[in-house]
Amino acid sequence: MPEQPTTHYDYFVIGAGSGGVRSARIASGHGAKVGIAESRFFGGTCVNVGCVPKKLFAYAADYHAHIEDAAGYGWASPHDMQFDWPTLRANKDAEIERLNGIYVRLLENAGVTIHNGHAKFIDANTIQIGDEIITSDKFLIATGGKPRMPDIDGVEHMINSDDAFYLDELPESVAIYGGGYIAVEFAHILSGLGCGVTIIHRGDNILRGFDNDIRNHLLAEMKKQDIHFLLDTTIDSIQKTDNGLSLNLSGDLELRCDAVLSAIGRTPNTDGLNINKAGIKPNDHGYIPVNDCFQTNIPHIHALGDVIGRVELTPVAIKEGHWLADTLFGNSDRPAPSYQNIPTAVFSRPNIGTVGLSEEEARNKGLDIDIYKSDFKPMVHTLSGRDERTFIKMIVDKKTEKVLGIHMCGLDSAEILQGFAVAIKAGATKADFDETIGIHPTSAEELVTLR
Repeated sequence: MPEQPTTHYDYFVIGAGSGGVRSARIASGHGAKVGIAESRFFGGTCVNVGCVPKKLFAYAADYHAHIEDAAGYGWASPHDMQFDWPTLRANKDAEIERLNGIYVRLLENAGVTIHNGHAKFIDANTIQIGDEIITSDKFLIATGGKPRMPDIDGVEHMINSDDAFYLDELPESVAIYGGGYIAVEFAHILSGLGCGVTIIHRGDNILRGFDNDIRNHLLAEMKKQDIHFLLDTTIDSIQKTDNGLSLNLSGDLELRCDAVLSAIGRTPNTDGLNINKAGIKPNDHGYIPVNDCFQTNIPHIHALGDVIGRVELTPVAIKEGHWLADTLFGNSDRPAPSYQNIPTAVFSRPNIGTVGLSEEEARNKGLDIDIYKSDFKPMVHTLSGRDERTFIKMIVDKKTEKVLGIHMCGLDSAEILQGFAVAIKAGATKADFDETIGIHPTSAEELVTLR
């Protein structure tokens, strides 16, 4: 180890995911001397093992249904429809590699110095990357999260959501352990690509935290797709057999399958970072606590994104990183990003778009609310013959008439809800919706015709 630091920065970012890259670029644009370290892949979870490849795989899964649906529109569906997993995986890999290169070029063009390697703290002012010793006036920890694995016998036979993007071949049957958005999205992907899928979940319903009507609607729709559910059930142990895997479940149940995917959530990625040597104290769940300015208990060390465990969404990390760089180096005094009315999506089939309060959240706040609902078959399926319905729900404050939340599960929900999220953010009332002319015929017009 060198006796003296080799490099000093104004701002050093650990982790080149979406939040870290944005913060590094903006800080450099304000004139700061900025360095960034990445030990795995540029673009972080979202680009490599999250949003981007997941959405590409979801498109692939949807094509299966689209080809079947085409028959009702006069297109003869091929009877020998074949799916080639290696082709999808290779094309996905090529796109991810292209995006990795874009992130590197964005950093280089912004004047950020890239350090390839794993950073770890030596003390609160110093990190080590390989043989390099680096000091900085300010640090940002933006190392994201990683899949959580259960504490059970045989866990070594499980794969996680990272692994699922790089499988050598698709299994014929898959058990997915979990009931959150990762579980239902991979159920859609794997089922659509031809795998038999069973979801095993300890809860009595999927998607805890989402509006209950949306949860129930998606559960019913997924069952129509021959996705099987074992709710109120846990995996006790896993054994490898000559014919695959044997899962011992609660209630003395047994399930045999070719693969089992852990989708029970994510944990902060601080392995080997030595945050204790910097004096940083994680909370009981391993996340790094920060104040409203993203400072840890060590004021010149900041953290944001998934590693702080607030709202674990890529656009949120980008907002946080941008704001922090502007505040630290751009003399900005604008308020920190708000976590209210954040729109989000679940790329299940049908997909979900949601923004604002759920009915349960509104009632727990003691609000007097009106509920508007619509349940219908989208126009495309009047000829396709597919038994798939769309559900829309709106929560309105009786006193102010403000729309507090919109929740949609159906075709194109995620695309539709982005625009309506602007209206919610702007404080639109039910009257504003009612006075808006609908685009006909679309599913989106239901939102301005709810009675």
